Amino acid sequence: MSSIALALYNERYYKQLENYNLPEEMVHFTDSPLPAIHKSKQDQERFPVVIVYDEVPVGFFVLHGWNGVQTYSDNKQALLVRGFSIDSGYQGNGIATKSMQLLPCFVKEYFPGKDEILLAVNHKNRQAQHVYMKSGFIDKGKRIMGPKGELHLYHLDITL
Repeated sequence: MSSIALALYNERYYKQLENYNLPEEMVHFTDSPLPAIHKSKQDQERFPVVIVYDEVPVGFFVLHGWNGVQTYSDNKQALLVRGFSIDSGYQGNGIATKSMQLLPCFVKEYFPGKDEILLAVNHKNRQAQHVYMKSGFIDKGKRIMGPKGELHLYHLDITL
Protein backbone atom coordinates (compact mmCIF):
# COMPACT_ATOMS: atom_id res chain seq x y z
CA MET A 1 0.00 0.00 0.00
CA SER A 2 1.45 3.35 -1.06
CA SER A 3 1.57 6.14 1.49
CA ILE A 4 1.27 9.88 0.99
CA ALA A 5 2.43 12.32 3.65
CA LEU A 6 3.25 15.99 4.07
CA ALA A 7 6.58 17.07 5.55
CA LEU A 8 8.14 20.43 6.25
CA TYR A 9 11.04 20.86 3.86
CA ASN A 10 14.55 20.11 5.03
CA GLU A 11 17.82 19.86 3.17
CA ARG A 12 17.65 16.05 2.83
CA TYR A 13 15.04 16.57 0.09
CA TYR A 14 17.13 19.05 -1.92
CA LYS A 15 18.97 16.57 -4.20
CA GLN A 16 15.76 14.77 -5.13
CA LEU A 17 13.95 18.06 -5.79
CA GLU A 18 16.71 19.08 -8.23
CA ASN A 19 15.27 16.51 -10.66
CA TYR A 20 11.67 17.70 -10.20
CA ASN A 21 9.75 17.98 -13.47
CA LEU A 22 6.75 20.17 -14.08
CA PRO A 23 4.51 19.43 -17.07
CA GLU A 24 4.65 22.09 -19.77
CA GLU A 25 1.10 23.25 -19.02
CA MET A 26 1.90 23.81 -15.33
CA VAL A 27 5.07 25.88 -15.82
CA HIS A 28 2.83 28.85 -16.63
CA PHE A 29 0.96 28.60 -13.32
CA THR A 30 3.55 27.67 -10.68
CA ASP A 31 7.20 27.76 -9.60
CA SER A 32 9.47 24.76 -9.42
CA PRO A 33 10.44 23.79 -5.86
CA LEU A 34 14.02 25.13 -5.86
CA PRO A 35 13.13 28.78 -6.62
CA ALA A 36 10.32 28.56 -4.04
CA ILE A 37 12.76 27.19 -1.45
CA HIS A 38 15.12 30.08 -2.19
CA LYS A 39 12.27 32.60 -1.72
CA SER A 40 11.42 30.91 1.58
CA LYS A 41 14.94 31.49 2.84
CA GLN A 42 14.39 35.22 2.21
CA ASP A 43 10.95 35.38 3.89
CA GLN A 44 10.48 33.81 7.33
CA GLU A 45 6.72 33.61 6.77
CA ARG A 46 7.13 31.12 3.89
CA PHE A 47 7.20 27.47 4.91
CA PRO A 48 8.07 24.97 2.14
CA VAL A 49 6.21 21.67 2.31
CA VAL A 50 7.13 18.46 0.52
CA ILE A 51 4.56 15.89 -0.57
CA VAL A 52 6.12 12.51 0.04
CA TYR A 53 4.94 9.36 -1.75
CA ASP A 54 6.50 6.13 -0.48
CA GLU A 55 9.30 8.26 1.04
CA VAL A 56 10.06 9.99 -2.28
CA PRO A 57 9.37 13.74 -2.64
CA VAL A 58 6.86 13.96 -5.51
CA GLY A 59 5.08 17.23 -4.81
CA PHE A 60 5.68 20.61 -3.33
CA PHE A 61 4.04 23.81 -2.12
CA VAL A 62 4.63 26.69 0.26
CA LEU A 63 2.47 27.80 3.16
CA HIS A 64 2.71 31.59 3.41
CA GLY A 65 1.73 33.58 6.49
CA TRP A 66 0.33 37.09 6.77
CA ASN A 67 2.69 38.61 4.18
CA GLY A 68 1.02 36.42 1.55
CA VAL A 69 -2.50 36.26 2.98
CA GLN A 70 -3.07 40.03 3.23
CA THR A 71 -3.33 40.35 -0.56
CA TYR A 72 -6.41 38.11 -0.46
CA SER A 73 -7.94 38.32 3.02
CA ASP A 74 -7.94 40.24 6.29
CA ASN A 75 -7.80 37.00 8.32
CA LYS A 76 -4.49 37.05 10.20
CA GLN A 77 -5.12 33.45 11.27
CA ALA A 78 -5.08 32.16 7.69
CA LEU A 79 -2.29 30.56 5.67
CA LEU A 80 -1.93 30.84 1.91
CA VAL A 81 -0.95 27.87 -0.27
CA ARG A 82 1.51 28.94 -2.98
CA GLY A 83 3.21 27.09 -5.81
CA PHE A 84 1.39 23.76 -5.44
CA SER A 85 2.56 21.11 -7.90
CA ILE A 86 3.09 17.40 -8.42
CA ASP A 87 6.12 16.09 -10.33
CA SER A 88 5.03 15.12 -13.84
CA GLY A 89 6.12 11.51 -13.35
CA TYR A 90 3.65 11.07 -10.49
CA GLN A 91 0.55 12.85 -11.78
CA GLY A 92 -2.69 10.96 -12.23
CA ASN A 93 -2.30 8.88 -9.07
CA GLY A 94 -4.56 10.95 -6.79
CA ILE A 95 -1.55 12.41 -4.96
CA ALA A 96 -2.66 16.02 -5.38
CA THR A 97 -6.13 15.39 -3.96
CA LYS A 98 -4.87 13.24 -1.09
CA SER A 99 -2.19 15.78 -0.14
CA MET A 100 -4.80 18.56 -0.02
CA GLN A 101 -7.01 16.35 2.14
CA LEU A 102 -4.09 15.90 4.57
CA LEU A 103 -3.43 19.63 4.72
CA PRO A 104 -5.91 20.65 7.48
CA CYS A 105 -4.42 18.18 10.00
CA PHE A 106 -0.90 19.18 8.96
CA VAL A 107 -1.67 22.87 9.51
CA LYS A 108 -3.28 22.18 12.90
CA GLU A 109 -0.19 20.22 13.97
CA TYR A 110 2.51 22.63 12.77
CA PHE A 111 0.64 25.96 12.85
CA PRO A 112 -1.67 25.87 15.88
CA GLY A 113 -4.11 28.75 16.00
CA LYS A 114 -4.55 28.98 12.24
CA ASP A 115 -8.19 28.65 11.25
CA GLU A 116 -8.29 28.95 7.48
CA ILE A 117 -6.30 27.89 4.42
CA LEU A 118 -6.47 30.07 1.32
CA LEU A 119 -5.25 29.59 -2.20
CA ALA A 120 -5.48 31.55 -5.40
CA VAL A 121 -5.80 29.55 -8.59
CA ASN A 122 -5.61 30.86 -12.15
CA HIS A 123 -9.00 30.85 -13.89
CA LYS A 124 -7.49 28.83 -16.76
CA ASN A 125 -6.11 26.11 -14.48
CA ARG A 126 -9.21 23.89 -14.49
CA GLN A 127 -7.32 20.77 -13.38
CA ALA A 128 -6.13 22.46 -10.18
CA GLN A 129 -9.56 23.95 -9.52
CA HIS A 130 -11.06 20.47 -9.68
CA VAL A 131 -8.48 19.08 -7.22
CA TYR A 132 -9.03 21.91 -4.73
CA MET A 133 -12.83 21.69 -4.85
CA LYS A 134 -12.68 17.90 -4.50
CA SER A 135 -10.48 18.42 -1.42
CA GLY A 136 -13.03 20.61 0.34
CA PHE A 137 -11.98 24.12 -0.69
CA ILE A 138 -14.84 26.52 -1.40
CA ASP A 139 -14.99 29.15 -4.13
CA LYS A 140 -16.84 32.08 -2.53
CA GLY A 141 -16.73 34.05 -5.79
CA LYS A 142 -13.86 36.44 -4.96
CA ARG A 143 -11.64 37.22 -7.95
CA ILE A 144 -8.37 39.13 -8.12
CA MET A 145 -6.03 39.97 -10.97
CA GLY A 146 -2.64 38.33 -10.71
CA PRO A 147 0.45 38.69 -12.88
CA LYS A 148 -0.73 35.80 -15.10
CA GLY A 149 -4.44 36.64 -15.26
CA GLU A 150 -7.56 36.36 -13.16
CA LEU A 151 -7.32 34.30 -9.97
CA HIS A 152 -10.11 32.51 -8.11
CA LEU A 153 -9.69 32.67 -4.34
CA TYR A 154 -10.55 29.39 -2.58
CA HIS A 155 -11.13 28.98 1.16
CA LEU A 156 -10.93 26.04 3.54
CA ASP A 157 -12.19 26.53 7.09
CA ILE A 158 -10.16 24.31 9.44
CA THR A 159 -11.88 25.20 12.72
CA LEU A 160 -14.07 22.08 12.65
